[in-house]
Amino acid sequence: MEELIRCSVRDVPDFPKPGILFKDITPLLQQFEIFDTIISAFVKRYRDQHIDVIAAIESRGFIFGAPLARELKASFIPIRKKGKLPYDTVEKSYDLEYGTATIEVHNDAVEKGDRVLIIDDLLATGGTAGAACHLMERLGGKVIECAFVIELLFLNGRKKMKDVPVHSLVKYE
Repeated sequence: MEELIRCSVRDVPDFPKPGILFKDITPLLQQFEIFDTIISAFVKRYRDQHIDVIAAIESRGFIFGAPLARELKASFIPIRKKGKLPYDTVEKSYDLEYGTATIEVHNDAVEKGDRVLIIDDLLATGGTAGAACHLMERLGGKVIECAFVIELLFLNGRKKMKDVPVHSLVKYE
């Protein structure tokens, strides 16, 4: 599976700014068999972990989070960029590899004690995922793990997750 994913990821140089090598996952999504393999791998890993909530990070995390939530019979909550949610929210600002950003979630998205899986397409510097962990814990959830299709190990993003385990299907050194 790892080689299948690697062969399908497209490298886009200088996006979103010069010096960044963007890992484009859209070719994975264009091939049902690869997309299905990815979702199946996550389902297999989390099937018996009693996940209550899948918290998916905007926007590519939604692609993987929604079908995973359905398969695990878990709630799905979107973690979005500031200003995109219509109800009362809590927010967290953070640094990322090419600037700063703020994410937010509805203040009633997680109940105290909910077992939360955070999912996104890619772990880079860890700012977004670390902020997502902070939001889930602030609302009373227990983050069981952060899951990614791709991890860029050379950016050391895991350190921003503190004590939360990280699982990635493909790692780039």
